[in-house]
Amino acid sequence: MIKKESINDLVIFGGEQAFREKLYVGCPNIGNRQRLLTRINEALDRRWLTNNGPNVQEFEKKVSEYIGVKHCIAVCNGTMGLEIASKAVALTGEVIVPSFTFVATAHALKWMGITPVFCDIDSDTYMMDPRLIEELITQHTTAIMGVHLWGRPCKIEEISQIADKHNLKVLFDAAHAFGATYKGKNIGNFGNAEVFSFHATKFLNTFEGGAIVTNDDHLALKIRSMKNFGFDSGDNVISLGINGKMNEISAAMGLTMLEDVDELIAGNYRHYTEYGKALAGTKGIELMSYDEPEKYNYQYIVLEMDEEISGVTRDQLVKILNLENVLVRTYFAPGCHNMAPYCTAPSNFKQNLTVTESLAGRVICLPTGSAITKEQINHICEIIRFVIKNGEEIKTRMDELQ
Repeated sequence: MIKKESINDLVIFGGEQAFREKLYVGCPNIGNRQRLLTRINEALDRRWLTNNGPNVQEFEKKVSEYIGVKHCIAVCNGTMGLEIASKAVALTGEVIVPSFTFVATAHALKWMGITPVFCDIDSDTYMMDPRLIEELITQHTTAIMGVHLWGRPCKIEEISQIADKHNLKVLFDAAHAFGATYKGKNIGNFGNAEVFSFHATKFLNTFEGGAIVTNDDHLALKIRSMKNFGFDSGDNVISLGINGKMNEISAAMGLTMLEDVDELIAGNYRHYTEYGKALAGTKGIELMSYDEPEKYNYQYIVLEMDEEISGVTRDQLVKILNLENVLVRTYFAPGCHNMAPYCTAPSNFKQNLTVTESLAGRVICLPTGSAITKEQINHICEIIRFVIKNGEEIKTRMDELQ
């Protein structure tokens, strides 16, 4: 338990009162270790470790079945998936994206020679505001890339309508959204294609990995060729390509995780409700809700802070939690437009992103996943409640020490 009588010790030292083991956002889920090792051993016995082996083929099939999409093409990571998908649908020039996203969204475009044009977000959803998109469209715009943030879908229908009106392609960065739905339909079935991440920090992971999903038969064939150096089904190179393949060991992990996917989501939901109960009524903070009539994966626990009410800044609370060995994340500060190389981009690409910048200074993501316990969640919330309760005194003390 924390020493409630010792604000200075809590703020400055952590020490004895800190968690013995670090709790951190994105701690990997492992799944059933024995089933995983069995699959790995079988792959080793086959000596078929990459190049579209049995595990990859089965993983693609089961992902397609789970989300009800025609085609799943497994790739080595989600960023590569975004790059290949962008190349496959022939994106050039400018693509409209939110700045409030992981930088890989923008980097994947920039790496391909495409200019990301940043759009501000809706303060209620935290995602790209469709009302602002049309004013960003120019003669050089070829697509809109929506981002499903924190396991919740962006405004798919509005984005698609704008794209249809202006004859633009639509891709979705679905890195956070495996298992989520939009109007009852599984994420993965929208736009020209959607891209999942199965990075170790995602609730369903393949160590490193990702997948491009689409219902477009021709596009799927093109993507399969492009992720394998441009080969067709034989030994003929039919187009420009790259090595974006997923290996058999990663696919073994993915298959093992898929067997427990519903249980993992249920565990995330329990943690979400536990945080909600433990933080209920705490002034100055708001837990992001998942109360719409959709399915979610609940893999992100997101707090939005109000400094004027809480008495402490977001960054001060982060520092205190870090001292207690609770390693939270400030997704996605300071916004892609304030990172290199975008912060030095021409002025015409620096849009008014006031909501993005405001939210980037207020958001904290808390630990969840199979490695955390209910008792640990309650202790994390006890620290947060204590800091908020003593906010003014703690803020004054921390300001003096800077």
